[in-house]
Amino acid sequence: MENILIIGGTGKTGRELIKQALEKDYFVTALVRRPEKLKIDHPRLNIEKGDVLIPETFGNAFKGQDAVLSALGHKKFIIKTSILSEGTKNVIAEMKRQHIKRFICITSLGINESRYKLGLYYTLFVIPFILYFYFSDKAKQEKIIKKSGLDWTIVRPGHFIGGKRTGKYKHGEDIGHYILTRVISRTDVADFMLKQINDNSYLHKTPGISY
Repeated sequence: MENILIIGGTGKTGRELIKQALEKDYFVTALVRRPEKLKIDHPRLNIEKGDVLIPETFGNAFKGQDAVLSALGHKKFIIKTSILSEGTKNVIAEMKRQHIKRFICITSLGINESRYKLGLYYTLFVIPFILYFYFSDKAKQEKIIKKSGLDWTIVRPGHFIGGKRTGKYKHGEDIGHYILTRVISRTDVADFMLKQINDNSYLHKTPGISY
């Protein structure tokens, strides 16, 4: 696969996805609401202005793509939201119209069957009192992806920390801990997501990733 579309490219993980994808010689299209925030200039990068909640703004962003990678998120965690679920529903519908099968999406440990695997601090305090609406929307997002009929992989990272790409991390469907908070850098999450494009080991699976 050579052509990939990245959703959520102006976020920290999205920027890292774009950077590493270009290093791997992919032709990258980034669909973003505010192109001026994405200060990356490269001959193999095409920046398209669009909003995942407004499919009419997608333009030609999905045309000719081999895979779609989503690092979609938002910053107002305490406010009730449906950005992730509704946005992902629109992305999937457009993928089907354009006959794109491969979809790799980031969510988080602590979602659905990994509900208690982000450690006690997140399970008992952060998720129920600070990130409740955000994690509820992520749970809906995952269910929509699983019913999509696409060749999907849902990547569930632990708590994000800073750090350079190491390529040395644990991944699998048993990742996480009921007491301790597992961590991972965004750079290594991007590395793992890009590796899934041509690897079917986690096809229709929800691998966690952490150190």
